[in-house]
Amino acid sequence: MFSVAKEKIKPIISVIVEEEVLIPDLNHFKEPFLFLEKQDQLFAYVALNKQLVEKLNGSDFSKTVLLENAKSLESICQLSEQISFPALFQIIGEPFSIIKGDDGRPMGYIRREDALAELFKQENKSGDLLKILLTSIPMGIFVLDKEKRIINCNEAGLTMIKSTAEKVLNFPGEKIFSRQHINNVFATGKTFLNHLEISDEMGVLVDYSPIFGYNDEVEGAVIVVQDLPMVEEMAMEIEYIKDLNKDLNAILSSIYDEILVVNAKGELIRYSENIIKDFWQVDLKDLIGKNVLELEDQGLFTPSVTRLVMEKKRKVSVVQETKTGRKILAVGNPVFNEKNELDRIIVASRDITETTRLKTELQEMRKISEQYKKELDDFKSKDRFLKKLIYCSPKMEKIMNQVKKIAEFSSTVLLNGESGVGKEVIAQAIHQLGKRCQKPFLKLNCGAIPENLLESELFGYAKGAFTGADKNGKEGYFKQADGGILLLDEIGEMPMHLQVKLLRVLQEQEVIPVGSTTPIKVNVQIIAATNKKLEKLVEEGAFREDLFYRLNVIPIHIPPLRERTEDISLLAFHFLQQLNEKYDRNYHLTPDAVNVMEFYPWPGNVRELQNIIERLVVTADHPAIDAEFVSQFLSLGFESKKMKPVITRVIPLQEALEHVEEQLIVLAMNQYKTTTKAAKALGISQSSVSRKYQKILTEKNIKLENMPSF
Repeated sequence: MFSVAKEKIKPIISVIVEEEVLIPDLNHFKEPFLFLEKQDQLFAYVALNKQLVEKLNGSDFSKTVLLENAKSLESICQLSEQISFPALFQIIGEPFSIIKGDDGRPMGYIRREDALAELFKQENKSGDLLKILLTSIPMGIFVLDKEKRIINCNEAGLTMIKSTAEKVLNFPGEKIFSRQHINNVFATGKTFLNHLEISDEMGVLVDYSPIFGYNDEVEGAVIVVQDLPMVEEMAMEIEYIKDLNKDLNAILSSIYDEILVVNAKGELIRYSENIIKDFWQVDLKDLIGKNVLELEDQGLFTPSVTRLVMEKKRKVSVVQETKTGRKILAVGNPVFNEKNELDRIIVASRDITETTRLKTELQEMRKISEQYKKELDDFKSKDRFLKKLIYCSPKMEKIMNQVKKIAEFSSTVLLNGESGVGKEVIAQAIHQLGKRCQKPFLKLNCGAIPENLLESELFGYAKGAFTGADKNGKEGYFKQADGGILLLDEIGEMPMHLQVKLLRVLQEQEVIPVGSTTPIKVNVQIIAATNKKLEKLVEEGAFREDLFYRLNVIPIHIPPLRERTEDISLLAFHFLQQLNEKYDRNYHLTPDAVNVMEFYPWPGNVRELQNIIERLVVTADHPAIDAEFVSQFLSLGFESKKMKPVITRVIPLQEALEHVEEQLIVLAMNQYKTTTKAAKALGISQSSVSRKYQKILTEKNIKLENMPSF
């Protein structure tokens, strides 16, 4: 410890910078330092020189000029009047030190020169400063004068060379160290480092440095010595670091991504060998030490992942876009120090321009694939539906050709035919084969819904339209089928007041829900179906004439099954196959059973045929279903007086008579088994039936066995 003389402590002259700054007359200001004060605390100082004094005294003075030349007091040593030796190391590094009073507030400052002068004056009391400095250094220090003699050294150096002060001090340096290196230092004034010197007494690593005088001449030298164990340890550590650095570089070079290491300020420290081509547009070597945030400001890329990591203090992933349109995936990872402060930012970048392009192309291919799949599904759906259309008769062939043409348009279609002929199937065919196949297909039976509900079902109703209505209202069939097809079955049963509304929908393409006055636009194709003669209903006044003509744009008459006998066997086999697959059976129809079916008039048309086939399957005892078994379920006498034979092509009259006669006799014998009963059913004599039936069997080479005799 040593004390500071009172007269060496200089007064602190400060100015307050929070308000308008009042500068003292600097022309007579003798102190070299002017202190700055804020909130009753010293925070900075200004070292005054001639140029700065002239500027501050001039007319262009401002607080900004003062602050621009200010230096912080954070590194300035603050001492009491009693100074310890360790504080000298801090005093030496700064131009002055602040002296605090007993109350802890600054009472003045002491210049570095004055503090050191005080130390040397009191040296005999407090100790040898130079000796303290030399002792504090862990390496060996030897000081040579101009005559190249050793004039001072520390204990660490003596230990390393295994000698004593008596054998070293005032002896020539070349007695211990290299004469050549000592002479080179004095001759050239250069420093020579890392020279290995080994003898029987020592093994050290030596650095030679010159000491210059005021005239820049070499007036001495400092020799710094490190013993080999320490050097070896340092060398091993350096070698380890080199190996570690080599491994790190190998790892970085093997990584596909570009790796950047940025400090907490955003300055580039190092980078990997893999560099994204045409991204930086400059050599990364030129960016070492520069702030990468400035590159974003220059528009080189955006956004900056470094900036985002600095703001959010967490891992951030962004896609950057360059001026050239390249897309870069950048991932920034923060690295924190032991104080949990941001220390480094590791940025891994990858060029995904090609990946993005391929992804876009893949998405386009997926869209095209989905479109193809959709079209294929449409084709499959149409194909599955067409397989359900079982027919071979010329009449149905003609109708289906007409349906395929109609399906391309949105014209209103009127389907007419007996109940069960397949009007709904034809309507579905128009939907499946047309442009509206992806839109709804709805069916409403006008005769199956009470009249008071039919209007709300068709047109929908508004909120609170009537008691018991849904509080949110309801969309009608027209709105639900928007864009698609609405099948109005049993159109002849529609009440007259609704026919007017339907006519408006057909004319205006809009509906008005019940309880509302606001029309709603719809785009619906109407298919009407009926088993009645609408012309007759119009004559009777039960159907509006104008609506009839609106519906009768494309009329299609579907013939009954008895008028297309060619389809009977196909339909029968189709329905039978469906039931066999459903119930895992193996039933089949014999030729005579099919023959019986073809002669049956089928008043219920296709629906009746389907029901009969199901009844046969459920009740049959044997896989082979013959004519006798079928006849039990067919009312062959049904409207026999009204039903007439159907001829499907023009043939000679006699041939037609013989053909019908043959079929009737075979059918009667298959059903009644005896000529007596068959003759009664046919209305002819028993002998005629017997003679004609034997002729038929003979012509077909069928041997008659076990014929009953009468």
